[in-house]
Amino acid sequence: MASTFFSVIIPVYNRPIELAELLNCLALQDYTNFEVIIIEDGSKIDSKKVVDTFKNKLIISYFVKENGGQGFARNYAFERAKGDFFVILDSDALIEPTYLTEVYKGIQEEQLDLFGGPDKEHESFTPIQKAISFSMTSFFTTGGIRGQAKNIGGKFHPRSFNMGISREVWEKTGGFKITRMGEDIEFSIRCIEHGFKSGLLANAFIYHKRRTSFIQFYDQLHFFGRARINISRFFPMELKWVHFIPMAYFIFFWNTIFWNIVDIKFGIIFSGLLISYWILLFFDALIKSKSFLIAFLGLIAANIQLLAYGKGFLEEGLKKLTNKDL
Repeated sequence: MASTFFSVIIPVYNRPIELAELLNCLALQDYTNFEVIIIEDGSKIDSKKVVDTFKNKLIISYFVKENGGQGFARNYAFERAKGDFFVILDSDALIEPTYLTEVYKGIQEEQLDLFGGPDKEHESFTPIQKAISFSMTSFFTTGGIRGQAKNIGGKFHPRSFNMGISREVWEKTGGFKITRMGEDIEFSIRCIEHGFKSGLLANAFIYHKRRTSFIQFYDQLHFFGRARINISRFFPMELKWVHFIPMAYFIFFWNTIFWNIVDIKFGIIFSGLLISYWILLFFDALIKSKSFLIAFLGLIAANIQLLAYGKGFLEEGLKKLTNKDL
């Protein structure tokens, strides 16, 4: 009997419903030489019953550990995986039946040691989820670097919501060094520095649900902003000009409010520039979604993204400058 090729690794924290949807997608894969490893990372709402319902459909293992964050949960799974290649997915993802076929084909043809895949919105997503998906992928919010084959100034850095590594990568690197605050980007950069080949597999996409409310989205993006500074503590040269854009927007936004209060002449100038940018965002969302509702919510999501990320980036940057590292 052939050895297991893929070990699909899914950390879970309080998401049994989302996990059930992902496991159902895995049960429908047309590539079948894989196992599934679920790591319950200290959840208060566990997924054991969900996992049990798939034991006759999948080769699946379920482990429970104390909460330590996704990075260390993945390491825990690596240690127990039987496959030659590890595929890492977030529990709030949906995949097409051809996903693993595309991964297998891509890593073989490109001879990749690690890969990343893009994310898209699904027709079943709520309007807020679609708006968030727009915000996270629009040129006018991310600078056009998200989901590109190469990052600005370097090679492609896979993100852990949809990535994979060979067993050799795990054995040579030891896996994730940190568990939060940009752990996936730090890991990807370290893998590349070890000489491993990285690439984007455009056809190995997922439907990423992300957050279901704007409050959750704000908290997540604020954390992302802090994480970018944290990555620069390990790799200073990885802090690029594009990463400063949300902070610049954060400062400009609050300056607009300030000048409208203090001096309306300056306030009008600032407001005009800000509204022009909002119009670009709105029509970008409208063209892509063909929905006025999604375009309006997309404008809100984009502002939340930029302000939250910018605030987190600025806060953590000040901590770094004053040597108050976490």
